[in-house]
Amino acid sequence: MLQLPYRLDGQVALITGASRGLGRHFAKTLSKAGAKVAACGRSKDLLQELVNEITDDGGSACSFPMDVTSSGDVIATVKSVVEGLGVINILVNNAGIAVTKPALEVDEADWDRVVDTNLKGVWLMAHSVAKTMVANGTGGKIINIASVASTTVLGQVSSYCASKAGVAQLTRALAVEWARHGIQVNAIAPGYIRTDMNRAFFDSPDGHTVIQRIPQRRIGDPDDLDGILMLLASDAAGFMTGSIILVDGGHDAV
Repeated sequence: MLQLPYRLDGQVALITGASRGLGRHFAKTLSKAGAKVAACGRSKDLLQELVNEITDDGGSACSFPMDVTSSGDVIATVKSVVEGLGVINILVNNAGIAVTKPALEVDEADWDRVVDTNLKGVWLMAHSVAKTMVANGTGGKIINIASVASTTVLGQVSSYCASKAGVAQLTRALAVEWARHGIQVNAIAPGYIRTDMNRAFFDSPDGHTVIQRIPQRRIGDPDDLDGILMLLASDAAGFMTGSIILVDGGHDAV
């Protein structure tokens, strides 16, 4: 059981990209700390599976299928969350994608898909949720998921690197503007984290080569992000805003 000041009892946490991977893990972590979870993503069935798991474990969660690249979807979803669960206290901007291609092979559609999801989606969600926080005078926490790719170049994901660098700088800009409203905007910048999508690669010889370049000689597990997530979501980070926190096993230091 997480102890004060890391409890989030009664608070509403909205997580994008919650249907799978890190978003799914973040939703469960925040629920265990007492938050009412608004699980958002594009896969209705997977979101409902997550909600069932959380409620079966004694938590509180609702699913809200949506696309972060659609301003109409974002505005309608934020309104539905507030009406259904209450004022949003915590936003975790997790939804993200990557297109793995040499830069010369990336076309305009590839670029738009990545940047619209990873950067525009963060802006749309933060903008809409912050408006409700200001209107209700509650302040709140916005946690953007950046990446080690915001400061370190990763091969063949140029659009991803550009979008995550944008997320890091957007985090700082919003933190400065919205501090007066009691809104804290910070970002977590993970390195390589093991998920179902990359498990096979990191179990392969090429994956082992990548791991050997990381000072800790391992990739992270989703649990490795729990401490930072709870710090930024809770009152323990009351004097933090505009911070980009690397959790990468030393990758960026190399």
